[in-house]
Order: sequence, then C-alpha cells, then structure tokens
Amino acid sequence: MAPTRYAIRVGSRSRLFLRIFFGVTSERAWVELDDSQVSARFGWYSVRLPFDAIESWRIEGPWRWVTAIGVRRSIRHGDVSFAGSPRGGVRLELRRPIRWTIFDVPAFYLGVDDLDGLAAALSERGIPGTDARTG
Repeated sequence: MAPTRYAIRVGSRSRLFLRIFFGVTSERAWVELDDSQVSARFGWYSVRLPFDAIESWRIEGPWRWVTAIGVRRSIRHGDVSFAGSPRGGVRLELRRPIRWTIFDVPAFYLGVDDLDGLAAALSERGIPGTDARTG
C-alpha cells in the first residue's frame, strides 16, 4: 500500500502555544501509515509503531481542552498523546508497552483531523478497532 498521511488537528486557539512549547507547525504535525508501521510526528516529538505491535485502535473523545492539548503522558495509565485539539483521537493499544524516550508506554493517542479515515486505514491493514466517541 502507498503511504497515507493524516494531519494532526491543531486548533486556532492552541496554535501559538503548541508552536512555542512543543515545536508544532503544520509541517511537523502528522501521522503516516506505510506498509509496515505507523509513524507520528508532533513538533519535536515522534514515534514509530510497527503494525504487529498494535493490538487494536479506538476512537475516543471529545476531551476537555486542559487534558488534551500537547504531548501528554497520563500519570494513571502511562499512555501518551499527540493532540492539538480537544476534538478526540485514535488510541493505539499496544500488545505490550514500548520504550518511548525514558518511558514504557502502553498506548498512544493521535489527534488527527480525519479520525474515521485513520481508523479505516488501520482496519484495512488488519488492525481491529471500535468507535467509542461520546459526542
């Protein structure tokens, strides 16, 4: 399959904040799927996840702004999010935690603009999932 790129949604009110504190620009806020992996870039941060490391996906959201914007790591569960808006994201549940920077991460949230498109592309690559949006 040809690589497919999805822009990470960046809200107009959070654009300046994300640029200053996370290095986010339109050129550095995306998720890409190729034949073997999901790659994500959000400002100065990036991650690569082989498809065989991903157990499932789940669309979630919307969230409160204060808990959604930026590169976040959940204290409770240890998951990481790349999000530029509180609209929602696709959670990639991993088969086992992977090392990312200095943390072992069990899941990644990717706040792309086209949630349904990313979910469909993951399904096409054999990764099961569900839509659990609340709004």
